[in-house]
Amino acid sequence: MLDRIYVAATSQHVGKTTSTLGIVAAIRSKELNVGYCKPLGQEFVDLGDLKVDKDALLFSKTMNFDLSAELHSPVILGRGVTTSFLRHPEKYNFPEQVLHASRELQKIHDVVVYEGTGHPGVGSVIDLSNADVAKMLNASVIMVVEGGVGNTIDKLNANLSLFREKDVPIAGVIINKVIPEKSDKIRELVGGKLDRWGIPLLGVLPYDKTLANPIMEGVRLAVDGVVIMNGHNLDNKVENIASGSLIEKKEFDDLQNLLMIVSHRRLESAISALKEIDRKHPDQDLKLAGIIVNGENDFISELQREVPCQDYIMMHEIPLIATQLDTYGSAIKINRMEVKINTRTPWKARRAVELIRSHVDLSSLF
Repeated sequence: MLDRIYVAATSQHVGKTTSTLGIVAAIRSKELNVGYCKPLGQEFVDLGDLKVDKDALLFSKTMNFDLSAELHSPVILGRGVTTSFLRHPEKYNFPEQVLHASRELQKIHDVVVYEGTGHPGVGSVIDLSNADVAKMLNASVIMVVEGGVGNTIDKLNANLSLFREKDVPIAGVIINKVIPEKSDKIRELVGGKLDRWGIPLLGVLPYDKTLANPIMEGVRLAVDGVVIMNGHNLDNKVENIASGSLIEKKEFDDLQNLLMIVSHRRLESAISALKEIDRKHPDQDLKLAGIIVNGENDFISELQREVPCQDYIMMHEIPLIATQLDTYGSAIKINRMEVKINTRTPWKARRAVELIRSHVDLSSLF
């Protein structure tokens, strides 16, 4: 049985955290004491007396452990750190920080899951690439890659080379975000190639739209928006997007978790259309995720003074956000968002665990 696993990925945003959540849950289901560590972090949260990688914070809440920067997020590459390191490497002892965390965690857990950062080469600037860290920790690697055939095999070959160079054992590969109808083909062709390389294919995860759904706070940040009303509901998830003009022209069979984008000049008529849908379908539980209002000049200050149809928006507790972007610009920004699992999206963490449980076989490892 492996007592340490390093979860790496071919690039950012391919599902490393999703897979790590599921792997931790799968190991726990075997009644093993599991620890977590993000040895090298890039995106961190500052909790005042505690500065940690955002993924370490997520796992502390998901796994219910007391978060320690020293143990669970030992190295943070904040702004200016790499420049300082390159000029004065003698001031830093990053490897010892990582090794100290590992020694302490391995003492108290049956298995420790280490989550990598970015692609395998990230961290090379401070001599701590993912491959360097995995080698130093004497950990076996599970590699996560996005689904496909030729491109997936090419990415795996290029990214696994860093680990081969360090003689780091590869425990297996998880292929993520696979279109369900292509699952068998990918399992056959990519799995066959991995078999010839002597690497197990641990599982093929289907693309799951719910994991790609943002929340209103993420949308607000994407459009550089100002909260006008109901900021307490910025955790609302967004499943679909429609312009206010479309809502005025047609009825929707399902308006659940819909984000409406509308010009400030058409806000009142769009809300009137929603009221009419309410009137015609009193049995329908209408729930908008939020409203993005766009315009120009000083419309935001005007909106802050007086919101059309304010009573309706308050009654339904709909987050109302204003942005200087137009409807098209807002839609483009939102569609380009990279949506991550975080502490404000607990349903995504639960879904990640379900996906690993249903589609990945870790029985050969633990």
